[in-house]
Amino acid sequence: MRKLWLVVLLLLSACSTGDDAVVRGTEFDLVAPDGKLVLNYTGSDRKKLGELTGESLQEPGKQIKLSDYAGKVVLLNIWGAWCGPCRAEAPELQKLADDNKEAGLQVLGIDVRDDIRSQPQDFVKNWNLTYPSIYDKAGRTLLALKGYPRNAVPSTIILDRQHRVAAVYLVPVLAGDLQPLIKQLTAEPA
Repeated sequence: MRKLWLVVLLLLSACSTGDDAVVRGTEFDLVAPDGKLVLNYTGSDRKKLGELTGESLQEPGKQIKLSDYAGKVVLLNIWGAWCGPCRAEAPELQKLADDNKEAGLQVLGIDVRDDIRSQPQDFVKNWNLTYPSIYDKAGRTLLALKGYPRNAVPSTIILDRQHRVAAVYLVPVLAGDLQPLIKQLTAEPA
């Protein structure tokens, strides 16, 4: 019995790789050390986000995929029509989309937890949002965001041109918070 416990302990210790005891591969898996709400990734720390796909909010039946925006810097914003801070963020994100479109930025919203499609559609119309959004009532699109807290709304993920995660904001943002990073990322080669 004692030998069995020793073997179990050895196997368990072999799984540990450091303080967070999680092995990270080549795909993004969110870990927020010490509860950080803003995470920045540079160089080899950037991990590719897996394919993200869902039905268009504005065009029911049409599928939107992250790969539709190959070679572009992508700003993913997770929002809901029910979310107060999302109302403040929406015009800021539209400003970023307008100001950086020619440089290669694509803003893509992911609407979550809205049971009635007309509510987020009205939100988009009322705020004059022209960037696309995925309607993710069931939360299936968010499954591609491994380890991502489903209750972090609003939140923003910025991907470089290779669709590797460059930054995560688990808090509401303003255009001025994101513009320096977007400028840097859109200046990088594809």
